[in-house]
Amino acid sequence: MTPLTVTATASRGAPPPAPETGLFSLADLTAETVSRLVERTLELRRDRTAHADPLSGAALGILFALPSTRTRTAFTVAAVRLGAAPLAYGPGDLHLPTDEAVEDTGRSLGSMLDGLVARPAGSLDDLRRLSRHGHLPVVNAMTPEEHPTQGLCDLATLRLTLGSLDGLRLLYVGEGNGTATALALALSGVPGCEATFACPPGHGLPDGLLMTARKRAAPVGATFTCRDSARSLPAGVDVVYTSRRRTTGTGESDAAWRERFRPFHVDEEFMTRRPGALLLHDLPARRGDEVSGAVLDGPRSVAWTQASMKLSGAMAVLEWALGAQDDGGARAGL
Repeated sequence: MTPLTVTATASRGAPPPAPETGLFSLADLTAETVSRLVERTLELRRDRTAHADPLSGAALGILFALPSTRTRTAFTVAAVRLGAAPLAYGPGDLHLPTDEAVEDTGRSLGSMLDGLVARPAGSLDDLRRLSRHGHLPVVNAMTPEEHPTQGLCDLATLRLTLGSLDGLRLLYVGEGNGTATALALALSGVPGCEATFACPPGHGLPDGLLMTARKRAAPVGATFTCRDSARSLPAGVDVVYTSRRRTTGTGESDAAWRERFRPFHVDEEFMTRRPGALLLHDLPARRGDEVSGAVLDGPRSVAWTQASMKLSGAMAVLEWALGAQDDGGARAGL
């Protein structure tokens, strides 16, 4: 019998972890990198063929353990348009729910995939461990801590709609969720930005995140104010932003939560007191809860531009995370 030709040496023992690569939090990026990703998002929105198939031949895992309409569709289509082959995983398709270690899943996926986009059932730390132990670029498609690609999409939408963002005045109303976290970090690089976050008591932005955002904002003169009441909120704003409570559809243990959020409802009267303001909403929306249907579908809403921006935003993120230069100038991903 002719012996098989060995083309590679067999590994023994678990491979050691490597530095993580990909997009986990906007706090990991410089303001310059955030700005470049926003501008690239707008370039790809104007011309979705403005690239040279940078991911040609790549295999990209698309893992969504929680519901998603826009983000999952955007990254799947973005992978195809950039030349990659997407492999979709649903909540029960991998062994993570059966208590396989995150590290073991990462090592296995990393030996076969060129990158992973993930909305896990777990935490942001799970994604970092997948990347380190799989030697795999990973993109955070939303964790409880942050929704970074949403923040980039929001900034691109505002840039497209308003032009220069210098001195932007924004009022966020509702839950201090992962969308709000990403928004604060995205706005921290906007010169002179004045952002107010109004959230019910116990539902505000995490203190650690606010410290990070304010530290990043100080050099450019951006400010963040937090309120736990819907009274006496600023009227002279350029943008009102609201978000659905429990975006992924998970249950709410407190049956009275709607009453706590009712004063933060964005309706016609709320917008009338802010006559120059546009409306942003990250969707999905529950008309009648956080926003009225008349406002969401009205002439001042740019929520639908915001939703469509997710595709070019996903293309820009994948192009950067799997193939472009990172902040230190080293190759990231492929």
